Amino acid sequence: MSVLARASAEDIARHLADAPPLPAHRRLRGPETGLVMVRGRAGGDGAPFNLGEMTVTRCTVRLDQGTVGHAHAAGRDHAQAELAAVIDALMQDEAWHERLEAQVIAPLEAAQAERRAETARRAAATKVEFFTMTQMR
Repeated sequence: MSVLARASAEDIARHLADAPPLPAHRRLRGPETGLVMVRGRAGGDGAPFNLGEMTVTRCTVRLDQGTVGHAHAAGRDHAQAELAAVIDALMQDEAWHERLEAQVIAPLEAAQAERRAETARRAAATKVEFFTMTQMR
């Protein structure tokens, strides 16, 4: 679900293009957008504090066979939340699980990992070694 929450609706739909058509579903809740309070910790492990509010969209769907799927995604993309909820419901079905894992989840996860690695590489290029500076005194 975290992979789908970080993927755009366009990315999800692009990977679903090769899959069989999604079964019919009915919305039980949403998609609806609201705010959630984001909490932080001083120094990463200190006392918790309210950092601020964040926009989140949630959706709950039921497939015709009765399986229920839920999704929460940062932002206001209703299509992303609904697609993620449908995929959540389908992942509970053995016939769909492996197919969706291979065609949608794994490629999205690989692309997200590559973006994180690229961001880490760019950040590493700006790293300053303070140990070297203390030895110069």
